[in-house]
Amino acid sequence: MGAKKRCQFQLGTDDQCNLAALRIVGQCPHCRVQFCGDHRLPEHHSCNNLEDCRQQAFDRNKTKLESERTVASKMATA
Repeated sequence: MGAKKRCQFQLGTDDQCNLAALRIVGQCPHCRVQFCGDHRLPEHHSCNNLEDCRQQAFDRNKTKLESERTVASKMATA
């Protein structure tokens, strides 16, 4: 088994995190980079794809709410 993977938060700077990256939940689903428990969430490591993630969530929620909207013709028959 190889060496432990390290958190890649601020890699190459003086503020670099030296904690071990989490094996299962440590990879960001948006930027595909390995992080420790403190930096694994997109908000905590300033993920480059965070805005795209928010827009996708907004679009999914919008579609769901529009599909559940009550239509006046359905109200009249009830």
